[in-house]
Amino acid sequence: MADKSTEAAQSKEVQNPPSSHEPPKPKTEKELERERQKAAKLEKFHAKLASKKAKEESRKPKIEKKSKIAEPTAEFVEQTKLGEKKILQDLESPSLKSYNPRAVESAWYDWWVKSGFFEPEFGPDGKVKEEGKFVITSPPPNVTGALHIGHALTIAIQDSLARWNRMKGKTVLFLGGFDHAGLSTQSVVEKKLWAEKKQTRHDYPRNDFVDIVWKWKEEYHERIKKQMSRLGGSFDWTREAFTMDENLTRAVVETFVRLHEEKIIYRANRLVNWCTALQTTLSNLEVENVEVNGRTEIKVPGYDHLVEVGVLTSIAYEVEGSDEKVIIATTRPETLLGDTAIAVHPQDSRYKHLHGKSVKHPFCDRSLPIICDDIAVDMEFGTGAVKITPAHDPNDYEVGKRHNLAFINILNDDGTLNQSCGEFAGMKRFDVRIKIAERLKELGLFVGTQDNPMVIPVCGKTSDIIEPIMKPQWWVNQKEMANAAAEVVRSGEIDIAPEVSRRDFIRWMENIQDWCISRQLWWGHRIPAYFVKLSDAKNHDKSDDRYWVSGRSIEEVEEKAKAAFPGKSFTLEQDEDVLDTWFSSGLWPFSTLGWPNETADLKAFYPTDLMETGWDILFFWIARMVMMGIKLTGQVPFKRVFCHALVRDAQGRKMSKSLGNVVDPIDVIEGISLQALHDKLLVGNLDNREIEKAKKGQKMSYPKGIPQCGTDALRFTLCSLTSGGRDLNLDILRVEGYRKFCNKLYNATKFALGRLGPSFVPNETDKPTGKESLVEKWIFHRLNVAVDAMNKYMEEMNFLQATSAVYQFWLYELCDVYIENSKYLISDGSPIQQESAKQTLYTVLDTSLRLMHPFMPYVTEEMFQRLPRRPSDATPSIVKAKFPVSREDYAFEQAAKDYESIITVVHSSRSMMADNSVKSDAVLYVHPGQKQQELFNAEIASIQSLIKKCKSLKIVDTDFKGENCAKSDILEGCTVFLEKGE
Repeated sequence: MADKSTEAAQSKEVQNPPSSHEPPKPKTEKELERERQKAAKLEKFHAKLASKKAKEESRKPKIEKKSKIAEPTAEFVEQTKLGEKKILQDLESPSLKSYNPRAVESAWYDWWVKSGFFEPEFGPDGKVKEEGKFVITSPPPNVTGALHIGHALTIAIQDSLARWNRMKGKTVLFLGGFDHAGLSTQSVVEKKLWAEKKQTRHDYPRNDFVDIVWKWKEEYHERIKKQMSRLGGSFDWTREAFTMDENLTRAVVETFVRLHEEKIIYRANRLVNWCTALQTTLSNLEVENVEVNGRTEIKVPGYDHLVEVGVLTSIAYEVEGSDEKVIIATTRPETLLGDTAIAVHPQDSRYKHLHGKSVKHPFCDRSLPIICDDIAVDMEFGTGAVKITPAHDPNDYEVGKRHNLAFINILNDDGTLNQSCGEFAGMKRFDVRIKIAERLKELGLFVGTQDNPMVIPVCGKTSDIIEPIMKPQWWVNQKEMANAAAEVVRSGEIDIAPEVSRRDFIRWMENIQDWCISRQLWWGHRIPAYFVKLSDAKNHDKSDDRYWVSGRSIEEVEEKAKAAFPGKSFTLEQDEDVLDTWFSSGLWPFSTLGWPNETADLKAFYPTDLMETGWDILFFWIARMVMMGIKLTGQVPFKRVFCHALVRDAQGRKMSKSLGNVVDPIDVIEGISLQALHDKLLVGNLDNREIEKAKKGQKMSYPKGIPQCGTDALRFTLCSLTSGGRDLNLDILRVEGYRKFCNKLYNATKFALGRLGPSFVPNETDKPTGKESLVEKWIFHRLNVAVDAMNKYMEEMNFLQATSAVYQFWLYELCDVYIENSKYLISDGSPIQQESAKQTLYTVLDTSLRLMHPFMPYVTEEMFQRLPRRPSDATPSIVKAKFPVSREDYAFEQAAKDYESIITVVHSSRSMMADNSVKSDAVLYVHPGQKQQELFNAEIASIQSLIKKCKSLKIVDTDFKGENCAKSDILEGCTVFLEKGE
């Protein structure tokens, strides 16, 4: 390579031609400088003319350009048989010339599954490998319809961890399955029956209706399984589980019987949350609280008119034996019919003269005692008098128990008023609300109304307003189990992240209440408890736990009944109700491994290593798994919990079908038009008004539909947005951006394959040879940094930083620097330089694909399979390839620092070109500092190739003035000059 500093020095001399006349007159340095500038300007002028002419020529239409007009991407046709290893088609074929997610993602998944790559790999002794194990049981999606983008986030996170651990050589079990989702599934099936046939479940025998739900389950189970597969989830499908499978059902029965025998599960007539639309109880966690600021009309199932809420109605009760009236206020006037007392504060002077007296009920033939209660009554609030309805209000329920009041239920299961309500019997509850106001006005007992900000409890499935009601149900006393669960989290035996979720968990455990597990449904695990109906008994109180026995079989139940009632004649009646879905879900980490049987899987894989899910089901599910796991197995069910954010739309709104912003991950993978999105609304359970609202929402969120992005881009986006916050706002344009990154990765590998050539053979090992150039040492060092970061952040489950590390390396270091620099080395370097650059390119590319694989399984497998393998490498798939680890022989600290100086020159040069509108043919000069002199002289060709659009780059000394040049001082004593245009 020529000495550029000598060349620059020589350029200062101007050789004048000899004259035939008088000897030339010596010119001053100033004149010489003017001539140089004039010559340079003239040269630039001619170059400018030539450039202008070339541009004009390029604008002229050319015949051959017809053939270069971009044509639609050719349809990809898969040639591989289902389950066979993919037949790799020519990258120059029309459908593969650029990144095509459909082509890249085709065929791989079925081959992975058929080859058993997702099944746990044990050591030679049949036990967990010495590298350790990684077991994660995925939250089972409900078999209610289809996965949404929140499920895609869960799979993306969990699968990236499963693939990473598998590549680290561990015995990995990623266990997937499905939840029967009693309430949700029965609800959608009943809606479908009503829409299609105007029938309810009560039009069928119980078993026939359950058969209809099983058919629904089979259809949607397959649909959801295909979605999970499309998302690349590396589940071990040979161990697929369903919460109503034979063994999981056995686990449910075993749990109920054990806890009932220990009196942890008990029967009691207590206040529950009742959904009149579904006619079932709900747990507190299944009730959504809707805030209203005052008088508001809302839609309630079963009513043709809107129902008014957020109103406080004041009513007068007449005191018996006097003309006095006690004014009370209520937001639920219909519950007046269940009132059994009026409460006042014992220290309230306004009512002391009424202590021990009663008021007359305006519609029922009963007196209501005026009681004193300093817990229920705040004498500073309202009138200081409170109506007490023990059977229909949680606070009043406690008052009723304290004062031994009557508990009068006024509601039928369907929300109509029962026979205890006199003239209002048979009417709907919210129609009674209106009618009672009218009747009170007639009686002169109506005082008035006012707006009242309040919270309305509604059913998340039906939007029905929840009614507190007395029902004999099965309950779980969770106090002791919750104490044990809180303790293992406090001690660190279970680590919950982020910290806010850990604090929430402990707070919930410390304030836990008994759990109602009865559900008045037909789809689910029927409660294995039987009422013992004694032949000689006159009254049969089904709320009395003494008359209930449970068992694993009818034979066991009969034996228990005989023991409990020796010598008595009886019949057995099984409870009609089913168990809350979360009861079976709470057993998921160990029931899926064979519990209550002592199976090989339970021994090998339990406790599991990680539970990853959304923070919103921390108590619904995670808490119950921890409590049940410790209680039933004596061990924690998992060692770590990671709670990810909830996915919202780009505007930060909750995903909702009625808003039209619910996203099917397959629509993001394959792309879908706006009209097709509209059409999908018609096959759901939305009414016409909701459909129109949803269409407007879709048009706002996806005005041009959703572009085809592919699985890899979707997964990478979701992981990159996971930062430990509570919400994750997903903009589809972000996914489209990462699709372009997939294209970059695809084309970079494709380009590298072309540079390596068909005859390229990788070295036996990936160790450096000692012949590496500076840029090769730099890329090895940067690869080491990326590998270190990726492993560190994956261990910490910091997906934002992990995706950032691998993205930055691929885009800004491998593609923008090394591949660009290798072009020069491979095409113009010596044979030794060419071979070294190729070997480095291969090694770094192979390692980088493995580094990216946990996030982007499809494109990395596609390109990995196209790379030649090292002579001794028989790795069948990137799924089974070794994950990169940090290496001492890749640590070129000084070389990396030196090359960073070169990159600084490159970036500075590009910035000056942009600032000065120099788009091509840039003329640059670099005056290196003392430390960079030798380095820049040796690497000037590399610098020029990286700058791009650079016509000339010269190293100059301190004599260079840089007139008519832009300049930038960089590094220590180093300056870059750019000749300005005319």
